[in-house]
Amino acid sequence: MSITAEKSTGNLSGELLQQHGAALDAWFDDRFSKKLKEVEENRTPSLSIIATKGTMDWAYPPFILASTASALGWDVNVFFTFYGLELLKKDLNLQVSPLGNPGMPMKMPFGPKWFQGINWNMPNLLMAGVPGFEKLATTLMKKTVKNNGVASIQELRDVCIEAGVNLVACQMTVDLFGYTRDDFIPEVKDWIGAASFLPIAQKSDVSLFI
Repeated sequence: MSITAEKSTGNLSGELLQQHGAALDAWFDDRFSKKLKEVEENRTPSLSIIATKGTMDWAYPPFILASTASALGWDVNVFFTFYGLELLKKDLNLQVSPLGNPGMPMKMPFGPKWFQGINWNMPNLLMAGVPGFEKLATTLMKKTVKNNGVASIQELRDVCIEAGVNLVACQMTVDLFGYTRDDFIPEVKDWIGAASFLPIAQKSDVSLFI
């Protein structure tokens, strides 16, 4: 191609860009936006939870959130560490301790409605000094849960297992507390440390510490 022909072609291209540049930009922006939307719609959201508590009241948040997210189609990983390992035990013997938990309502799960609505604010010193108070608090909470049709911890854990939630145990804490793997349910997905779980949490859309 001659130099004259090359200049002519270049001038033509420049003129086309000047005339249709805005339309081309709009077309590319629209295509890019649609492609991003398509990728977002086809992507599976993910949730990572670090469960550290081993009492009955603190067992509900991780299992409720995990089962709900799984029901929505999310990929869910729950990392049980320190006292949270109690939630993976074969025998769930979880207790409730109102001590140090001023936000916990002390209400009676029996009697007339007006009686059940009373919040019995008891000082920690009284609760600590009454033998068997934690067992009483646990019994009352179990009764309250049953009266309100809320699933038990065992039922929620079973739902998580059936829904494919990845229940992961902290191997370091297992060793620290002298547990063996036989102490835990066979559905534990993996036995890993913090260094292995943190990259999973980093890539998750939502990460929660409970």
